[in-house]
Amino acid sequence: MPQHKQVLEQLGENIKLARKRRKLNAVQVSERANIARSTLYLIERGDSGVSFGAYFNVLRVLGLQNDLLKVAADDELGRKLQDLELL
Repeated sequence: MPQHKQVLEQLGENIKLARKRRKLNAVQVSERANIARSTLYLIERGDSGVSFGAYFNVLRVLGLQNDLLKVAADDELGRKLQDLELL
């Protein structure tokens, strides 16, 4: 699905920019995240075949691991569906 791919590509780009803002090179981040440099390359491209754990480790190295807590935190659709059941 093109839209889903675009979301992952944007995530990868955000990770790459965060790494560059911290002036960390790819070797430093991949070593600290305990992943291969090629895996970091795939993450920064938004590859869906990379494990969630690898994405998390890179975010942890960048100090962004708590950003994952924002995912689905405001489940507007879920609350609306639940409210419909309550009526």
